[in-house]
Order: sequence, then structure tokens, then C-alpha cells
Amino acid sequence: MSTTQDRPKQDELPAVGGPFGWLRALGPRGRHAFGGAFGGYALDSYDYFTLPLSMVAIGAYFGLDHGQTGLLTTVTLVVSAVGGALAGILADRIGRVKALMITVITYAVFTVACGFAPTYETLMVCRALQGFGFGGEWAVGAILVAEYASAKDRGRTLGAVQSAWAAGWALAVLVYTLVFHYVDADTAWRVMFWTGALPALLVIYIRRNVSDAPEAAARRAADSTRGSFAAIFQKDLLRATFFATLLSTGVQGGYYTLATWVPTYLKTDRGLTVVGTGGYLTFLISGAFLGYLTGGVLSDRLGRKRNIQLFAVLSALCILVYTHIPSGANTLLLVLGFPLGFCMSAIFSGFGSFLSELYPTAVRGTGQGFTYNSGRAVGAFLPTFVGYLSDSWGVGGALTLGAVGYALAVVALFGLPETRGKELL
Repeated sequence: MSTTQDRPKQDELPAVGGPFGWLRALGPRGRHAFGGAFGGYALDSYDYFTLPLSMVAIGAYFGLDHGQTGLLTTVTLVVSAVGGALAGILADRIGRVKALMITVITYAVFTVACGFAPTYETLMVCRALQGFGFGGEWAVGAILVAEYASAKDRGRTLGAVQSAWAAGWALAVLVYTLVFHYVDADTAWRVMFWTGALPALLVIYIRRNVSDAPEAAARRAADSTRGSFAAIFQKDLLRATFFATLLSTGVQGGYYTLATWVPTYLKTDRGLTVVGTGGYLTFLISGAFLGYLTGGVLSDRLGRKRNIQLFAVLSALCILVYTHIPSGANTLLLVLGFPLGFCMSAIFSGFGSFLSELYPTAVRGTGQGFTYNSGRAVGAFLPTFVGYLSDSWGVGGALTLGAVGYALAVVALFGLPETRGKELL
């Protein structure tokens, strides 16, 4: 089997100087792949946040308590583990681009279907089915770009892809602010879901412009073990699979606790209006966007493990401070939203490169899809716990459980190797 790195040949690469040298170094094909992965993840984020932003209105419409509304998020994330694992296997067997299109179409169709749900139970089923596509998109898109990127710049390249999550989140908040301002709440949450049809346009771009990295595709086609679920549990990969899943559980448990409940916390515990909540979230999302970009750079400079360790500790501290700001100090709440968003996003920047580097080409999609999304599924129970505990602790008090997730992530890193600078084989 060839040991050539999964990126364009050196004679095909343009000059790589300057702050965007990593992007130019991808070459024309790699930049198209970056565009497809960035757009797919941004719209994945947009479709995900239609639920947390509409949660109060949905709860009022169906007469739900916090535990029931939190369960909608948990169901989405649990099913996403299955979707992510399946998408990873598909990516190894039929190619990254084809798998990417399937995931985008899936999450778009079922997000729109949520807007037509007549009952809470129907909404839960549609949201669960949306999870199949939601779970697979990131893993497939990240691998697609990782196989074009150089070892030297892979961290910042995948960090830039990860920043698409903040872009999609920002778009969702903007649309939410407009829709809920002009449309009655009983209809507005449905309109939010209907706007989830936007990703269908991206599929046209991907189909016309994006292709798999040629050398990686050739190696994958020549390996009979490609897309083998059993392979990631063999002796040589079992340790990486276990600890990477544990790492993902901790980081995503902390993240989704905040992503799911901060909008509700701002409305219920802090008494903010729809427009006010949007303003506060602007600071949080701005911090998130810069955090993704900064974390990507630090992942290349400090190493994958040190970057995650640093921001796991800082994220836990930010949660504790953010949720214990005295009543009435809403200006301070506004200011601290920026570092909170920065830290809880920077920790993700190294994930795409780190998980890609833990697995060989033939099972890279399977390994990354399983570990990332299984961790997401297990970590998804934290938002539900927060929902049930919020009735007695308050939403702010219950949110401190997110810090437990970040502590788990630090522990998991002791079982994983440092992979900075590793060639993809």
C-alpha cells in the first residue's frame, strides 16, 4: 500500500505564503472540497439550531415541560450516532463526496418535515430522522478536506471548516430574530423548520464541483477492508476507538448542554426578550467563530492534545462563571458570552485533524464517524439531565453539569497519542 500523503502533488501546489497559504495549498480541487464541506457544515448547524432557538415556543405550543423539550435534543443526538457511523462506512465504501451529498439531503428533508409535525410525538420522530443526516455530515466533510490538506496545515484547515458551525449558528439566530418578530410564535417555530430546505441548493454545487482526493480514493479502492466496522475494534485500533469516543463524549456533552439550554436560560432565568436574546447570542457566536479559527492554529502549533486540554479547562471555568453572574448584571453576562463561545469552540478545532490522523485511509470514515457521533450520542444525555434538573436547580444551576463533560475529556486524552504532523496513510 502506498504511503503517499493524501493531498495534491507538490508540483500542483501554488505558493503557500501569507495568512491564507493553507487555503491556496489545497489546490483547485481541494478548495472546492473545502467549499462543499464548509457549506455543508454551516447548513448542518443552521438546521440543528432551529430546535434550540424555537424550544420555548414549541414547549408552549405542545404544553411540554423542560424534560420533554430537552428530550427532543437528546433524541436527535442519539440517532445521530447511528447516522454518523453509517455515513462513515458509506464514505469508505462509496466515496466521501457521494456520502456527503446523502447526509446533506437527509438532514434538509427531515428538518422541513419537522415544521409540519401535528403532535409532539411526530416532531420527535422527524427530529430523530433528521439526526441521521446531521450525524454524518461533519465526519464525512472533515475527512474529505483532511485528505487534501498538508500535515503541516491540517489543524488550521480543519479549524476553518469547523468555523462553519458558528456561521450557520449566526444565520439561524438572524432568521430566528426576524421570524419570531414578525410571525406569531405558534407559527414561527414551523417557519424556522421550513427554512431548513436551504441545504438542497448546496447539493447542486457539491455534485458539480467537488471530488474525492485522488490518491486517497485510489488507496481506498485497493484495500479490501475499506468501510469495515469490525476493523476499528481490532487490537491495533481498539484503544484509539475507545478513548476517542470517551473524548468526544466529554467535549460534546459540555457543548450541547450549552448550545441547547443557553437560549432558554437567557429567556427564563435572565428575562430577556427575543431581540435581547439574539444580541447576547451574537457575542457568544462571535467568540465561537474566532475560537474555531484560533484553535485550529494552536492545534498545529501546540499539538492536538495540548489544544484540547487547554480549552477543556477554560471552557469548564467559563461555564461556572457564566452561570453564577448575579441577577441584574446582564452587561457582564453579555461580555462573558464572548470568551464562553471562544473556549467551547476552540476545543473542537483539532477534532477533524486529530480523528483523521488516528485511522488509516481504508477505515478513516468509519472510525471518525463512529467515535465522533457515539460520543455525541452519549454526551447528549447531559441536555436531558439539565432539563429535568432545571425544575429544581433552575436552568442556570443545571447548566453547570457541562463542566463535568470537559473534565471527562481531559481524562480521555491520557489514552490517546499525539498526532501533530502525521502523514495520512
